[in-house]
Amino acid sequence: MGDSAPPLSFAGLDLATSGGVRAVLSAFGLRLRPARGQHFLINRRVLQRLLEAAEVHPADTILEVGAGIGTLTTALAERGAHVAAVEVDGRFIQVLQAASAPYPKVQIIHADAMRLDPGALPFRPDKVVANLPYSVASPLLIRLLEMGIGRRLVVMVQDEVASRIVAAPGSKVYGLLSVIVQAYASPAIVARVPRSAFLPAPQVRSAILRLDVRESLPLPSHQMPAMMAVARAAFGQRRKMLRSALRDVSAAGLTAETVEALSASAGVDPRRRGEDLTVEEFARLAQVFTGYDG
Repeated sequence: MGDSAPPLSFAGLDLATSGGVRAVLSAFGLRLRPARGQHFLINRRVLQRLLEAAEVHPADTILEVGAGIGTLTTALAERGAHVAAVEVDGRFIQVLQAASAPYPKVQIIHADAMRLDPGALPFRPDKVVANLPYSVASPLLIRLLEMGIGRRLVVMVQDEVASRIVAAPGSKVYGLLSVIVQAYASPAIVARVPRSAFLPAPQVRSAILRLDVRESLPLPSHQMPAMMAVARAAFGQRRKMLRSALRDVSAAGLTAETVEALSASAGVDPRRRGEDLTVEEFARLAQVFTGYDG
């Protein structure tokens, strides 16, 4: 299409409806690819919950991932925010450009968010608001948190993933994902979202998840990898006690007696399991294991 006019007018078109989505897809000759996580929001009430949770203001700089046809993009822009909308599927770039044409504070970025260099963004985002592709939601969230992008992240993810992220120690679904995310942010489920809120309907329910980034990490940033290594070892053998599971934290291997002594010095009973430990306890273990020189 080049610089020619878009094949339909977006003025007055409600993108948060099945009719709006179908009109755009038809006009641009596009078909959705659900296998790539392309499920577009068609529920304005759910869209409003996303915006309310993000508390969007005109001064905000927002990163959106998986912009699709611009439903969330334009809703953010209508509230005056600066928006960097990332979309990996090149077929939707022209749609996004047409939808966001009335909003000069929107910048469309054709890129894979999992490989995106923060330096390529037009600004340092203070918020992330997105309907994340299910296939990369967990690793992408972790990447954003580790890179320090956003002080608040409001995202749509699978309900199961959201439940794992907010789980407390001792819960059946508390695990490595819970620890990693909670080490960087305080998570909360804002709302559960039915399958019918999307076109096409996914096979699972979704949830709006809000993450408020911690003012300070449980450990200095250079020690966070050590904490994750301890957590991975603990959950890698979920049913084993720490005195067995943490023997592989060191590349050289540790004896059960050494693990017991180190755990005790961290104030953690080596007979416990990873599924019962808090983020702060994992941090204490990481400090002790990092300082052990054999």
